[in-house]
Amino acid sequence: MEFQGQTAVVTGAAQGIGYAVATLLANKGVHVVSWDVDDSNATAMDQIGGTAVACNITDPASVQAAYDTTCAQIGVPTILVNSAGVAGPNATVQDYDIRAWNDVVQINLTGTFLVNKVCVQGMKAQGYGRILNVASIAGKEGNPNACAYSASKAGVIGFTKSLGKELADMNIAVNCVTPAAARTRIFDQMSAEHIDYMLSKIPRGRFLEVDEAAKMIVWAVSAENSFTTGAVFDLSGGRATY
Repeated sequence: MEFQGQTAVVTGAAQGIGYAVATLLANKGVHVVSWDVDDSNATAMDQIGGTAVACNITDPASVQAAYDTTCAQIGVPTILVNSAGVAGPNATVQDYDIRAWNDVVQINLTGTFLVNKVCVQGMKAQGYGRILNVASIAGKEGNPNACAYSASKAGVIGFTKSLGKELADMNIAVNCVTPAAARTRIFDQMSAEHIDYMLSKIPRGRFLEVDEAAKMIVWAVSAENSFTTGAVFDLSGGRATY
């Protein structure tokens, strides 16, 4: 896969799947820029030779500022991997806190819209781009006691399909992945019962490894992925039914 000299924005790259993707891209010669609000963002990027840019993906002004900084200091991004996301609390719909609902949807869905929106402009100008949004198997099947997370990730799938069709004739591929759970810091937001439920639904009998996710994602944002767009790549360990 030819990546040399390209610039990639990876949101949520301070840890988890985002960090694994950023590391693999950096190893392939990509200039990686992490957009994150995590305090460990700079340290994480120092470890792989990337660049850390503070960015709140729910704030349009912050996203635009991060894009402008990236273009000025590194280059116009030809790759976007949107990995930032939160799980939110586990509760029934009846008991779900409205503020928590709004926070989860703002980060997972509106954040996806904002970072895609700002990065598309440069890709159109260059006539090339690769976008990968991280959704979830919960967006396909729905997890009980996780209504905001399930709904927001279903929205990411629908958004990706829409944008993929908009840009299909411009050599800009827009796809998403639907991972089963991986043991990252997002587990800290979940109850033990919910974690056990997710594991029980995976036919492979284990959680996803972040390096496994990174390998599929990096292929999806490579030039080799020259035809597929608006697609959903399964990373569910056999859980997905469609």
